[in-house]
Amino acid sequence: MLDIRIICVGKFKEKYWEAASAEYIKRLGAYCNVSVTEIKEEKLPANASAADERNVKEAEGRAILAKLSKGGAVIAMDIRGKELSSEDFADKIRQTAFTHSTIDFIIGGSLGLSDEVIRRADFRMSFGRITLPHQLARVVLLEQIYRAFKINAGETYHK
Repeated sequence: MLDIRIICVGKFKEKYWEAASAEYIKRLGAYCNVSVTEIKEEKLPANASAADERNVKEAEGRAILAKLSKGGAVIAMDIRGKELSSEDFADKIRQTAFTHSTIDFIIGGSLGLSDEVIRRADFRMSFGRITLPHQLARVVLLEQIYRAFKINAGETYHK
């Protein structure tokens, strides 16, 4: 069974995000193993400079890279990444599962992902040019992973 690992910066602050995430993780249990690893969100100093922001992204990036699976595929959620339809995303997961037993999805913090994490990614994916809070991005990603497995299994799911 495929292992899906979501490595994300920050924790849920509201219970409704936790409930939505738990529901999709429960549903996904029929199709794959899912785990979520939360990376500590680094604090920016007041009146942060560009260098401060870069340091935060780099520190979060090092923590993300340390959590990646050995030999797994890495898909980074990046606003500059490729936009996929749900069907194309399902195909991406299906194709990746032929060559990898684990897929690590990465969601950065409020500043995005470090250059090192972007370079490490095998694929960069975007939900579009909009900016989503990372808690919402995690729930949307889980929903799209669930939808992808339903599509790949030939099962119906609302449109």
